[in-house]
Amino acid sequence: MFQSKKNIIAGRNPVTEALKAGQTIDKILLFKNAGGDAVNEIRQLAKQMNVPIQYVPNEKLNSLTNISHQGVVAYKSSVFYQDLQQVIDWVNSQGEIPLFLMLDGVTDVRNIGAIARSAVCCGAQAIIIPDKGVGALNEDAMKSSAGALEKVLVCRENSLLKAVDTLHLNGIKVFTSEMKAANKLFELDFTEPCCVIMGNEEKGIQQYLNKAADAHFTIPMKGDFDSLNVSVASGMILYEAMKQRMMKQG
Repeated sequence: MFQSKKNIIAGRNPVTEALKAGQTIDKILLFKNAGGDAVNEIRQLAKQMNVPIQYVPNEKLNSLTNISHQGVVAYKSSVFYQDLQQVIDWVNSQGEIPLFLMLDGVTDVRNIGAIARSAVCCGAQAIIIPDKGVGALNEDAMKSSAGALEKVLVCRENSLLKAVDTLHLNGIKVFTSEMKAANKLFELDFTEPCCVIMGNEEKGIQQYLNKAADAHFTIPMKGDFDSLNVSVASGMILYEAMKQRMMKQG
């Protein structure tokens, strides 16, 4: 089954021109044995624009499109990625208290779309994602978000740990959820500038990010069950943050 032509750009010149024009690209698939000046230019432009490249066999590219791809296929993004520091500066300039989400290994675009809806409804200003290991923010993600991905700022970072450093330098605390954490969700102070890291449902949050967090919390549950869906958990956390901030405002 071929991908929609609206979602991909195929061919060396089209991909090069898209990068030069500033088109927002989720990732580039490159034939692992591809070479030449055009391919080197694509690699260089992708590095400059923080676009991840995945090296794949030619069969993978052939399965995506019937267009002459010349060993290169790019996935177009449906959102425009923002610089994290500029987002922080903008939020502060609006007189708002930063409330961000960071997604670590969340690959299901339906979950990402649902998380974006909760973020917009509960007043979170931005979602931070890695450049690899995250679901593509394509038309399916946009549909799942019911347009929310157009209303929340999205920052794509090549290192989530560096993103945590940026948050800390700007006085933004980082919280993570753990099943056996001492603090319960409602015991944390979400009225201060903060960012919540949400992890993969199977693997959780990467250990180095857990260690970098300022506080850990658990979502209390009545029933005896392993865990919540990541989008459901995100909605519960964001609602608690919104409730605390509304109560503080009186």
